[in-house]
Amino acid sequence: MSGNTTPAPQAKIAVRGLTMAYGDFVVMRDLDFEVMEKDIFIIMGGSGCGKSTLLRHLIGLREPAKGSILYEGEDFTATDPAARGDFIKRFGVMYQSGALWSSLTLAENIALPIEENTQLTPKAIRDLVSYKLSLVGLSGYEDYYPADISGGMNKRAGIARAMALDPEILFLDEPGAGLDPLSSRRLDDLILRLRDSLGSTVVIVTHELASIFAIANNSIFLDTATRTQGATGNPRELRDHSDNPAVRTFLRRGEEESPDPNSPS
Repeated sequence: MSGNTTPAPQAKIAVRGLTMAYGDFVVMRDLDFEVMEKDIFIIMGGSGCGKSTLLRHLIGLREPAKGSILYEGEDFTATDPAARGDFIKRFGVMYQSGALWSSLTLAENIALPIEENTQLTPKAIRDLVSYKLSLVGLSGYEDYYPADISGGMNKRAGIARAMALDPEILFLDEPGAGLDPLSSRRLDDLILRLRDSLGSTVVIVTHELASIFAIANNSIFLDTATRTQGATGNPRELRDHSDNPAVRTFLRRGEEESPDPNSPS
């Protein structure tokens, strides 16, 4: 029997046999997972499992001890410096603290990557900066310094800077860390809106269950006991159906005290 078949979609990111190590100390071994286009993909696990270390490998700040990372089928880990730089221009990164320059205004912080990577005029840059700030709900805050605004606003400004060059992939390291529940929910809503409006793929390091269940459609769980992945997939499905006790324990912690409001009663 013959007929047309639709090819399987290619992964935006494919990690194959990745081992992460500091010298002889292995952080995680044999990681193997895929991130599809427009996923909101969560890197999750307990404290010290290597979540941020994995993110640093994905953006090229650390080299694998073994294995490879592919972007749309191209081997990022095997590229020369010039080609790697072209890859990195497709990324936007928000580090855990927001990592804004305290001596620069919000507008100046966001303008930096635009000035360094484009030939836009100063007026065009100002207009683009104002647009990026408006996307994260900070219109009118161009002349504020990071110390003048709240922690949640700093996180949003950090996301605006990460989006400055319209990245294909947005990497966020613990965006909800230190925020109160209301600010954290607003940040989750913002991430969903940005994914939907800009079409970016989003990779997030977090251990916050409320955020995981609110926005993620795909994930990897890093298991500190085995030093490898415990599971990969939709976190709701993993919570309800994973055969790995460590995964279920992580995703069900505090369930009796604060059940998932979206779970069937």
